Amino acid sequence: MTDSTADSKMRGVGFALLGFATFSLHDALIKSIEGVPVFQVVFFVVLFSFVPFALFLAFDGTERSLRPNLPRLVALRCLFSVIGLLCVFYAFGNLPLAQVYSLIFAAPILITLLAIPILGERVRLVRWFAIFLGMAGVLIVLRPGSTSLALSHVAALGAATCTAFVSVVTRKIGSREHSVTLILYPMLTNILVTGIATMFVYVPLLGDVLLRLCAVGVLSVIAQSLMIQAYRASEAQFVAPMQYSQMLWALFYGSLIFNESVDRSVLLGATVIVFSGLLFIWRELVASITQPVLRTRNTRLSGGPATSPAEADKFEQKLGVRTAEP
Repeated sequence: MTDSTADSKMRGVGFALLGFATFSLHDALIKSIEGVPVFQVVFFVVLFSFVPFALFLAFDGTERSLRPNLPRLVALRCLFSVIGLLCVFYAFGNLPLAQVYSLIFAAPILITLLAIPILGERVRLVRWFAIFLGMAGVLIVLRPGSTSLALSHVAALGAATCTAFVSVVTRKIGSREHSVTLILYPMLTNILVTGIATMFVYVPLLGDVLLRLCAVGVLSVIAQSLMIQAYRASEAQFVAPMQYSQMLWALFYGSLIFNESVDRSVLLGATVIVFSGLLFIWRELVASITQPVLRTRNTRLSGGPATSPAEADKFEQKLGVRTAEP
């Protein structure tokens, strides 16, 4: 390994750590917003995220068609994007950060299971072991029988499920759809659906709450841009594991800001789930099949650079906008 290669990988890791730290601050700000319906929170966050994206399209001189080539699958992806964002925002508002992250980290399990019937991928022994290990971790976190399963737990698992569907659909259509399409339509769908819902549940917003919502939207763009820089500088196997650094931020923000105490079962379950996720990543490095769905994939960057054609890669290198996943 040359010095320049090593430096590039370290830059990639650094960008990834900064990106996931920014996402964690993003999530902590979401949790700090109380008394505002989740539809209204999502509406304003996506609206503020849409502003820099719209400005880019307005000043970019590239000619492109915004008509999707696979409208039904794009619509399906939009549906899961909207549901996933609503679920994760609701979960952050009602569960400790560490517990939400623990359940969302189960997404690779669901992605692998969905890739079997949808993408025709084969799952070998190591990944089956990782699947069952991850499921065991989820059960440890939820402790069925000893604690009541709340709607917020269902929402966190729903967010992981929607993330999995978005990732698999993106992998299936990414080579035929431009990144503008993959980013634009979920954002517009989110704004339309949550905007209509907000008309029925709207509550007046104080100035500091509006500023926090604006900050969440801006942080979303910054974090996504950092993640794209990370993938440009380094291979995915060095970037993807950095996602689990969010658990440290969850413990930090949860303890310092929200006075959250995380019990041993959550920490143990999170450790098992993280180990399961690392097994998935290791398996992808030695997989003999062509481009398995988890390669270059993390749950914070939906439709990442590896799933798009050359023109889309160029676009994603200019701008990143979080469209669906936590």
